[in-house]
Amino acid sequence: MYLQRRNRITRKSAAARALVAETILTPNDFIVPLFIDEGKNNKTEIASMPGYFRNSLDITVMEVKELWSMGLKSILLFVKAADNVKDNTGKESWNPDGLMQRAVKEIKNAVPEMLVMTDVALDPYSIYGHDGIVDVEKGTILNDETVEALTLMSLSHAEAGVDFIAPSDMMDGRIGAFRKALEENGYTDTGIMSYSAKYASCFYGPFRDALDSAPGFGDKKTYQMNYANRIEAINETLQDVEQGADIVMVKPAMAYLDIIREVKNAVTVPVSAYHVSGEYAMIKAAAEKGWLDEDKAIIESLTSIKRAGADLIATYFAKQAVDMLIS
Repeated sequence: MYLQRRNRITRKSAAARALVAETILTPNDFIVPLFIDEGKNNKTEIASMPGYFRNSLDITVMEVKELWSMGLKSILLFVKAADNVKDNTGKESWNPDGLMQRAVKEIKNAVPEMLVMTDVALDPYSIYGHDGIVDVEKGTILNDETVEALTLMSLSHAEAGVDFIAPSDMMDGRIGAFRKALEENGYTDTGIMSYSAKYASCFYGPFRDALDSAPGFGDKKTYQMNYANRIEAINETLQDVEQGADIVMVKPAMAYLDIIREVKNAVTVPVSAYHVSGEYAMIKAAAEKGWLDEDKAIIESLTSIKRAGADLIATYFAKQAVDMLIS
C-alpha cells in the first residue's frame, strides 16, 4: 500500500516523540500552594489530601527553601486563621501582624527571589465561611462592603512585600479597586493574579478541610460562576484585564479545559489554571486503589492543562511532577 504521508513516523521512538512534542512541562510552569497554620513545629496532614500538609510558619520557611532548590520559583499562600480572630468584618485579614503578613515577610527574608503570591478573600477569617461580608438578616453577601475590606487586605499584603495578590473572592469590581489602591499607595510593583473565572465547583471540598473554611450556611453560587456557563467566563476575564489584572486564572482546571482554551484565545496576558484539591484527591484515591498509575496520571493531567492554554499551573503535585521531570 502506498501512502503519501505516514503520521506514525514521528511517533516511532521516544526520541522522535520528544523531538516533535508540542507541549513541554518545566518547573517554571508551576505555582505551589502552601497552607500555613499558627504555632511552631506543627505539621498536619490533610485527611482528604493524602501527602499534603498544613504547616506552621517555621516549617513552611524550610519547605520554601526546598522548593527553590528544586527549581520551583512561585508559591501561593493560604492561612488557617484561629477561631478567636474570625468575625463578619474580616478585619484580621489586614492585621499587619497577622499570620499571612508575617509569612510573607519571613519567606521573602529567607528566599528573597521566590515569587510570593497571597490569597485575597475573607473566607479564612469569616465566622460564616464565606468569601465576603454577610448581611445576616438577608443571608446574602455584600459586594461593595466586601471589596472595601479586601482592598485593605490587599494593601496590607503589599506592605508586607508580596509580589502578587491573588483575589479569589469573585466580587464585582474588585480588581479595579485593588489596582487603584495599589497605585495610589505607591505599590506600583505589586501584581494582581485574578481568579477571573472561578466556578462554584464541588471539587473544592478538600481545600475547605485544609483551612476550615467551608460555608456555614448555603453555598457560594451567588458569587462564584455557574459551571454551565462559558461566555460568562470570557466576560469576567476581559473585565478583569481591563481593570488591571496582570495574570488571569481559571479554576478548577481539569473539568474546565475548554474554558482555559477560550480564555487563552481571548486575552494577551498570561493565563493560569488551578489544579484544585478535589482533582488532586481523585488521582490520589484512584492510585491508592491501584486503578491507575499515579505518576503517569499526574504528568498527563498537568500536560493537558498546559496544552489547553495555561501558562501557569497552581498544583499540589508540583514537587512530584518536578521530581519526575528532572529524573
